[in-house]
Amino acid sequence: MNFDQARFLMVEQQIRPWDILDQKVLDQFLETPRHEFVDDANRALAYTDIELPIGHGEVMMAPKIEAKLLQAVDIDDSDTVLEIGTGSGFLTALMAKLGKSVTTVEIHEDLQAIAKERLKEFDNIEFYIGDGSEDWADSKQYDVIVLTGSVAEIPQAYKEKLNLGGRLAVICGQSPAMTAEVLTRISEGEWETEPLFETDLKPLVNAEAKAQFSL
Repeated sequence: MNFDQARFLMVEQQIRPWDILDQKVLDQFLETPRHEFVDDANRALAYTDIELPIGHGEVMMAPKIEAKLLQAVDIDDSDTVLEIGTGSGFLTALMAKLGKSVTTVEIHEDLQAIAKERLKEFDNIEFYIGDGSEDWADSKQYDVIVLTGSVAEIPQAYKEKLNLGGRLAVICGQSPAMTAEVLTRISEGEWETEPLFETDLKPLVNAEAKAQFSL
């Protein structure tokens, strides 16, 4: 299989037509070998417009979803990034190339171990194991925060962890009707919300909607 050609077609046929026109984002998808971030059995599917399984029932988002979120948070080379859900490590790699540093959190140790090996050439990524479904209490503020699984409700803790002008990318709601949004902190107590698109994504572990009981 010609992975270079597949990568080019992914950008031209899936990503660009979805109004993803930021050249720095397009360049990352053109330059980063996505097939190296999936299991060998799925390499032929690495550039297709589907979610791919990565273990523990988790999935790698479709390329155009990843690209749309990246375009919306507009990472520059001075930005510090917090990623909740390392997953395959592909999005981690893209954000590490675009930003100053990435702190990435994963609840499944074996998934992060695989991703860490794939990302061993980077010196600006810090890896942590833990549950970031509601908060990651490291006493730090970030310019960009990305939740790579959906949440029933946007955790207030992550809104508070944004620097002024910081952006939070999140997919929230309940299946099958979820909305991808970017929240920008415009003051100490105000956030501006930009809806991006409708989608459906597996929740972060422990971020599922709470069961409703009635008598």
